[in-house]
Amino acid sequence: MRANNVTCLFTFFAIAFVALAQQNPQDLTQLLQSNKNLSEFTTLLTSYGDIYANLSFQSQVTILAPNNDAFNKIPYTILGPAFEANQSQIVRSVLQYHILPGLHPSGSYNGTFSFDKTWMQDTSYTNVTGGQVVGGVEQAGDVNIFTSGMGTRSTLITANLRFAGGIVHVIDNFLIPPRTFTQTVPQFNLTAAGGAAENASLAEYANTHKDLTIFVPQNSAFQALGATLQSMPSSELQRILDYHVVNSTTVLYSSNLSNGTVLRTLSGQNLTISFASNSLFVNQARVLQQDLLIANGVMHVIDNFLDPDAPSVTANPELPTAPPLIQGTSLSENIVPFTSFLPTSVTSFDTSSATPTSSFGASDIGKGASALATTTTSATSSRASQSSTKSAAERVDSSSMGLKVLAGLFGALCWSIGIV
Repeated sequence: MRANNVTCLFTFFAIAFVALAQQNPQDLTQLLQSNKNLSEFTTLLTSYGDIYANLSFQSQVTILAPNNDAFNKIPYTILGPAFEANQSQIVRSVLQYHILPGLHPSGSYNGTFSFDKTWMQDTSYTNVTGGQVVGGVEQAGDVNIFTSGMGTRSTLITANLRFAGGIVHVIDNFLIPPRTFTQTVPQFNLTAAGGAAENASLAEYANTHKDLTIFVPQNSAFQALGATLQSMPSSELQRILDYHVVNSTTVLYSSNLSNGTVLRTLSGQNLTISFASNSLFVNQARVLQQDLLIANGVMHVIDNFLDPDAPSVTANPELPTAPPLIQGTSLSENIVPFTSFLPTSVTSFDTSSATPTSSFGASDIGKGASALATTTTSATSSRASQSSTKSAAERVDSSSMGLKVLAGLFGALCWSIGIV
């Protein structure tokens, strides 16, 4: 009988520990303290007290937290100058870009890209309704990848760390907030399109207008028609380029493009999306690269020009590349046209209008471990303030419910082994 009692009590306390832990999950501060590989992220997050406090009151949020190694890579990315100069406005937006409303556990991603909104909404750096997005996909080997601006890829290395307000995923690289159309095209060797937009007075619209989807011909498409395009009036060039821009109430990522979708363009004519032979087409042009994020929407790279005078033309999937619909000639030596109109490439975020701050900068990288101890007091105060908003009745009711559950478990266990 004594052995049965001991067994019952041991089992009861083991289950009680698990049950209480489930009822009272750790808060964000406790989670960060228990993951030393996030010490640098802790320093960054706690230096922006309003964001940190806001997270404390969330019930469903997903944080993509760069690990310590990701912080060591900052000087080699376009984020380096902003962190080096302690540019608070930029760093704040970068931090917000790593926070997603809602729960997005690793198992929710599959082989089709999803594009999830983030907390990044500062119009100095983004112009997408509801907040700039980050792409997420599961690749071979159950590897989750997150994509961001300039084609940056971040790999999920530790998934589904749960805290009271949501989930933390640990990633190996910082997400890069998408940049403007003009700043992004050189990264993908689309210099002719960027220069042509400048020449046709379309660049400002492409850089600033809200929720754009742009189908961008590759450089070789411009090369094939270089002499003709450069000799035509700028108004005619603009009319052709306008046919490649969709101004919708929502950004059209690849997940929004299905067979038969009809899109209204800036020129007033329609485009038709089709899917054949495992390829996506817009009119007759094959989509070569999908979902290149820009500050105000998305770009899809296509193999050929779209012709506003032939809006009903359809794709021929059997051809590797359809012949140009617009007739013309190339430049001598097949030179890429319009590249001289493209502004000098910018390799970092513009920090001229941002305000320096002592909140967080390059000098703080490496101090994460010591910061863990100093954040505990303020975090505890925040939790105390939050808990004080609950009424005494709510707290008593919660405790009472927990005791009732444990008592029921205890009785059931003891009954099952025959001691009651």
